[in-house]
Amino acid sequence: MTEKIKVGDLVAHFLKEVGVTTAFGVISVHNIPILDAIGRGNLLRFVMARGEAGAGHMADAYARASGGLGVLFTSTGPGAANACGAIVEARFAGSPVLHITGQTATGNIDRGQGTVHDVADQLGMLRSVSKAAYRVRSPEIALGVLIQAATEALTPPRGPVSIEIPVDIQRAEIARPRELDGLKLPLPAPKQPDAAMLKSLAEMVAQAKRPLLWTGNGAKHARDAVMRLIGLGIPHVTSWNGRGVVPEDHPMTLGSLNATPEVVEFYKSVDLLIVAGCRLRGHETADMSLALPPRRVQIDVDPQAKGRTYSSDLFLCADSAVTLGGLADALSGKIKVDKGLAGEFAALKETATESYRRAQAPYDGFPAILRKAMPKDAIWVRDVTLSNSTWGNRIFPLNDPSQNIYPVGAAIGPGMQLGIGAAIGGGGRKVVCMCGDGGFFLNVTELWTAAQENADICFLVMNDKGYGVIRHIQDELYGGRRYFHDLKGPSLEELARVAGLRYGKVSKVSDLGDRVAEALAGTGPSLVEVDMEAIGPYPPYFKAPPYAQKK
Repeated sequence: MTEKIKVGDLVAHFLKEVGVTTAFGVISVHNIPILDAIGRGNLLRFVMARGEAGAGHMADAYARASGGLGVLFTSTGPGAANACGAIVEARFAGSPVLHITGQTATGNIDRGQGTVHDVADQLGMLRSVSKAAYRVRSPEIALGVLIQAATEALTPPRGPVSIEIPVDIQRAEIARPRELDGLKLPLPAPKQPDAAMLKSLAEMVAQAKRPLLWTGNGAKHARDAVMRLIGLGIPHVTSWNGRGVVPEDHPMTLGSLNATPEVVEFYKSVDLLIVAGCRLRGHETADMSLALPPRRVQIDVDPQAKGRTYSSDLFLCADSAVTLGGLADALSGKIKVDKGLAGEFAALKETATESYRRAQAPYDGFPAILRKAMPKDAIWVRDVTLSNSTWGNRIFPLNDPSQNIYPVGAAIGPGMQLGIGAAIGGGGRKVVCMCGDGGFFLNVTELWTAAQENADICFLVMNDKGYGVIRHIQDELYGGRRYFHDLKGPSLEELARVAGLRYGKVSKVSDLGDRVAEALAGTGPSLVEVDMEAIGPYPPYFKAPPYAQKK
C-alpha cells in the first residue's frame, strides 16, 4: 500500500532531511498545516517572533552565524509583505534564507475576490525582493520546488528565495516521495576558473612589486587561500561585509580600514589591486569616487559583477577560494614583491588604526575595552548607529567571518533581531549586539522573543536620546537645522525589568568593560545601557559626498 503524506508534513520533513534544525516565523491561518506538522512531529525548533520582519532578520543572522540555511515562515499577504525589508537585507548580505509563505486557496488566487490576506500579485512582490520566488501550483510538484528553492538560496551568489504554497495544497495528500528519505540538495561544485585566464592572472601578479588583495563577502570562505597569498608577501584589505577572512590582529591585513587618508595615500603606490568576491560598493567607496589603484583585476562568481562599480583589466568569473588557491599555487617561487612592503604595511596599519581611534574621542577607548571584555569567539552584532558606522565596522578586531553581523543594507532597526538570530545560530557562543536607542526602540517587542528563547545575548544600547546620525547629517548639509530627530522612549532599566533581562549602566568609559563582562558572565539575555549624554557627544563623522550641496 502506498504511504500517503500531506504536503504540510512534506515541507516539515524536507527541512529536517536537508539539515535544518531551527526555523523562525509567525503562525497564521495560511501556514498552520506546515507548522502543525513541525510541532506534531517535534521536527524543528520553531522560534516565535513577534513580527515577520523580526523573524526574517533572525533567520538571516542565524544563517550568517551558523553557515547553514536560514528558514522563515510568514503568513500570506500583509504577513509576507512585513518580511520584505528583512528579505531585502538578506539579499544585500548574500545570506541563504528560505522564505516559505502561504497563499489563499488555488481557486481564489489572482482573482481579487477579497479573501483573507489576499493581495494582488504576491508572487511579483516576492520576486522583486528575493533572489528568486516560486509558487507551488500542485501538490505533486511541492518537493521539486522545495529542492529548487533551497538549492538556489545556497548557490553562490547566495541569497533569499521565497516559496508560496496555497493553503489547500498544504492540506492535500500525495504519495510519499521515496527520494525524501536521505535527501541531499544538488548543490553545484565551486565554479572553476578558466585555465588560460588563471595563467594570465598569475603572470600579472608575478610581475607586480606592490600588489594588494581586497576581498569581500564572496571570499569569506577563502581563508586558506588568502593566508597563502599573505604568506607570499601580498597585503590584504576587506569590505565591511567581508571581514574576518583573516584574523584582524594579523599585521598583513587592514581588515575593513580601507578608506582612511593614510590608506588612500598607500593606494598610490600599489601597482596591482586584486579584487576577489567584492562589489567595491558605493557605500564604502564614497559612491565609487575613492581613488583605488588604477591597475585592477577582479574575481567573482557572478558574471554581472564585471565593471559594476570599478573597471578591471582582467575579470575571472569563478569561485574566489578556488581561484585564489590556484593563484597561490602558480605564484609559488615566482612572485617577488618589494622586500620592505610587509614592514611598511604593518606600520601603515598601526598608524592608520591609531589615527582613526583617536578621532572617536571620547569613545576612543571603546574598541579595546569591549574586545577585552568579550570572549575571543564572541559574535559581534551591530545595528546601524554612530558607533558602528565608525569604530564598530572598522577597528573592532574580528577573528572569523561568522562573528561579523550587521545590516549590510544600512537600515536602522534590524540589529536587535539580527542579534537574537545570531545567538540561536551561534553554536553556544556569546553575542554582543550594539544598537542605538532609535533602532532599538523600533522593534522593541522582539525583546520578549529573546526572553522566551533565553537567547544568550548582551544588548549594548548606545543611548543618545534620538537619531544621532540624522543630527550629524543635518549639521553638515542643512545648516544645523534639526527636525524630527528627538525620540521619547521608555527607561531602559524599567524596560529590562519588565522583560526579565539583567541590566547594567555605563555612565563613564571606564565602566564599560566591567558592565559588559558582568552581563556576559550570566546566561540568557541582558541589557547594558551606555549613557551618551553623560559620556559626551559623539564626534562628527558624516562628510558630504563631493556632489552634495549644502542647503
